[in-house]
Amino acid sequence: MRIMLLVLYTILGAVGAAAQVASAEDPWDVLLVGGRLVDGTGNPWRFADVALRGDRIAAIAPPGLLSRENAREVVDVRGLVVAPGFIDLNGQSDERYLEDGSALSKTFQGVTTEIMGESNTPAPVNGRTLGWVNPADPVAVRRSSEWRRFGAWLEEMEAGAVAVNVGSFLGGTTVRRYAMGAALGAPSTAELDTMRAVTARAMEDGAFGVATALIYPPGAYAGTEELVEIARVVAQYGGVYITHLRSESNRILQAIDEAADIGERAGVPVEIYHLKAAGVENWGLTEEIVARIESARARGVDVGAAMYPYTAASTSLTACFPPWSQADDRLFPNLRDPDARARMREEMLGPPSDWENWCRLATPEGSIVSTVSRPEHLPLIGRTLEEVALTLGSADWVEAAMDLVLRDGSNVGMIYFAMSEDAVRRNLTLPWIKFGTDGAGWNPTGGGGQPHPRAYGTYPRILGHYVRDEGVLRLEDAIRKASSAVADRIGLRERGTVRPGYFADLVVLDLGAVEERATYERPHQLAEGVVHLFVNGRAVIRDGVATEARPGRFLRGPGATSLTPPN
Repeated sequence: MRIMLLVLYTILGAVGAAAQVASAEDPWDVLLVGGRLVDGTGNPWRFADVALRGDRIAAIAPPGLLSRENAREVVDVRGLVVAPGFIDLNGQSDERYLEDGSALSKTFQGVTTEIMGESNTPAPVNGRTLGWVNPADPVAVRRSSEWRRFGAWLEEMEAGAVAVNVGSFLGGTTVRRYAMGAALGAPSTAELDTMRAVTARAMEDGAFGVATALIYPPGAYAGTEELVEIARVVAQYGGVYITHLRSESNRILQAIDEAADIGERAGVPVEIYHLKAAGVENWGLTEEIVARIESARARGVDVGAAMYPYTAASTSLTACFPPWSQADDRLFPNLRDPDARARMREEMLGPPSDWENWCRLATPEGSIVSTVSRPEHLPLIGRTLEEVALTLGSADWVEAAMDLVLRDGSNVGMIYFAMSEDAVRRNLTLPWIKFGTDGAGWNPTGGGGQPHPRAYGTYPRILGHYVRDEGVLRLEDAIRKASSAVADRIGLRERGTVRPGYFADLVVLDLGAVEERATYERPHQLAEGVVHLFVNGRAVIRDGVATEARPGRFLRGPGATSLTPPN
């Protein structure tokens, strides 16, 4: 009897809500009818119609209870999944959307919001973060003066029109550079005060917290005490400390302990970027890594993590060099110095120490060139370091790595095959995991180099391969980890869940057709399976085709001041 009453109450409530909305003065802009609603909470899917008005979700009800006559447009989504748009916790688009706001590699995955900031952010700028500004470049001159505030670059991105919502953490390396440049060592009292101040201003300007990457100089030079002080400022504004751990390989357990220690002492939630155990000798640590995080959680430290579903990582070739080689921005002088090169070589070939050598973790045969700067090096894309050594006439892979960076005048992008498929599957099931691409928003017509396919395929790979084909995790759990789990974690209001009154960021999927098309050899290929995509109520993809709409907004963190425009 009690169950029957609850069912009746639910139906009557839905009918009442539908009638109330149907009698509203303004009609709905779009009514999605007949779809399987996966609302982002983790609850089981249900059939429901969803009405959109303006930039919001206006009503949700069982099929047929929302009047079609009250809608300007009715879209039949029978056989399709309606879900909250995905929130990419680990986006790398930075300034890309200032040049091309289409974000096609993201939208065709179902992404409606991208959160950036790992390690570096384009703003705030000062003399230490900018370096030399070409006075003949009016854009560079303008930005050198206008991007003194953290949010300036995101405001410019929004004003220039972007297909997805954008937001960001403050780069931890940016914080250190702002105060100390590329110097080694602990900050002085004055420098630490500067770090606190720039963090506070960024939080008030909309940063979601501070994001460190502790293997890349000069961010790698930051000590635990320095990070605790910065994280305490983040905590005052309700933000998150998110980190690319100091080690993802031989010292990963100690790195997790450091991150948890920072969170515990600063009173701030901690998130770990792209959780992984790199290097075959570390694959057996997977369960111990999980246990270490869950032990911290058991004692009251709020630690979680994100991941992408691939066994290869992607970063620069300089990730194979000892950190000291880049101190004071002297990487290229050191590469030209025979004594410095000899020291670098010794450390690169030596046993594992307190820094991470990705060429050793992936092996030279598993280290693949993905992006270069000089046209004459384009034929090296897709080649292993062993092959690069033969092409350049270098003595071995170590010399090849140093020669290529020096000749190319850049960090050189790489793909490193270093992780375990078993660990990927295990991590997908963890309750505190979330998803992020760790990739940029590309337009394939202008895509260059050979980026990691995760930029195009992260979410389709999870939904198509691991959910539909392999059954590693439930559809509802996967969508929660791609949407509400991220929104809740970073304090993103009224997004990440399909709920009346929330912003209309929605993806409509053909689960049977969801497929990643990007490969390591041919990454610039759009994913399949997204039929419709709405960002703030406007269609960015309709019937599988991208529109010209650019409705994305700059979304701000919970510490933003009241003077900041609402999300």
